[in-house]
Amino acid sequence: MATTSDIRNGLCIRYNNDIYKIIEFLHVKPGKGPAFVRTKMKSVTNGKVLDNTFSAGHKLEDVRVETHKFQFLYNDGEYYHFMNTEDYSQIQLRESALDNPGLMKEGEIVTVIINAEDNMPLSVEMPASVVLLVTATEPGVKGNTATNATKPATVETGAIVNVPLFINEGDKIKVETEKGTYKERVKE
Repeated sequence: MATTSDIRNGLCIRYNNDIYKIIEFLHVKPGKGPAFVRTKMKSVTNGKVLDNTFSAGHKLEDVRVETHKFQFLYNDGEYYHFMNTEDYSQIQLRESALDNPGLMKEGEIVTVIINAEDNMPLSVEMPASVVLLVTATEPGVKGNTATNATKPATVETGAIVNVPLFINEGDKIKVETEKGTYKERVKE
């Protein structure tokens, strides 16, 4: 059993007969009244996001999880296929178990969180940022770097990321996986 003081990002808990992963949390201590924890949780079975508030000291049923390194193999439209880098076993996951599947390219090494009780994969954690090739965007105009204007760019995985105006096709960019936002241009 865990309490609200144990809440952290990535913690998996059993709530309303489902398993949820904590995405965001905030400990609030108002000037008047008891303290509480405001959370945003994502269901690992269906992908629904739920906002919930727990009073301070509330007991939570945490789920014991293990993490394993897997390599992303391919997406067949319905499932994403991964291979364990240690024993070469393969698993397949629905898109709802992935946080930002559009930024995952084939061969990417990710961390899969597995329920230790029944060996069911719960969710996939990607690296903090990935380097992707821009495959399509409007041509950049020299001198357009003074403003914070952006334009949409399609990257090699098919995802669309807003990038600064000076980014061209063929450029490699670093993208934050948590928010799916442009971070910087990568020089070769």
